[in-house]
Amino acid sequence: MSAADILPFFRAWVRNPLAVAAVAPSGPTVSSLMVQEITADTGPVIELGPGTGVFTRALLERGVLTLVEYGSEFIPLLQRRFPGARVLWMDAAWLQRERLFDGAPVGAVVSGLGLLMMPPEKVTAILAGAFGYLRPDGAFYQITYGPRCPVADAILDRLDLQASCIGQTFRNLPPASVYRISRRHPHM
Repeated sequence: MSAADILPFFRAWVRNPLAVAAVAPSGPTVSSLMVQEITADTGPVIELGPGTGVFTRALLERGVLTLVEYGSEFIPLLQRRFPGARVLWMDAAWLQRERLFDGAPVGAVVSGLGLLMMPPEKVTAILAGAFGYLRPDGAFYQITYGPRCPVADAILDRLDLQASCIGQTFRNLPPASVYRISRRHPHM
């Protein structure tokens, strides 16, 4: 992680700590956790809240990528660093309103969003929108710095989803866990 990553991230956090979930970008250990189940066979991936692109680097090696970022200060950085990615400046809660793809070709959604800091209605909108793009066997991967899944059981139940922790690391500032959220009953 370079100063070029830390400085814009920290500035964004100082301006709006509720919108930026951590004080520093994720490190390589948690990045490996986030992408460990995603391969070139997964197909297109949507990354929500890429920030400085820590997960993006690993994801680009695995296939087509669309980045959804709300922090305008990160957009030029992402476009410059990842010219092969599609970079969209929008709120992830708008996924249901937008047509990013025809059909549901997406194999995975990777999220660096601070869901713990969001109202339940926004978390519901983000997940419902993401699962509208995901194939039946697709999964939503979420990083969290809290002790449990950042999506409330009531939201998972309402959307017929399930969550499981696929790993955690103390080699990150702050320590992090990664959850896989998937459909309880995939429609094949």
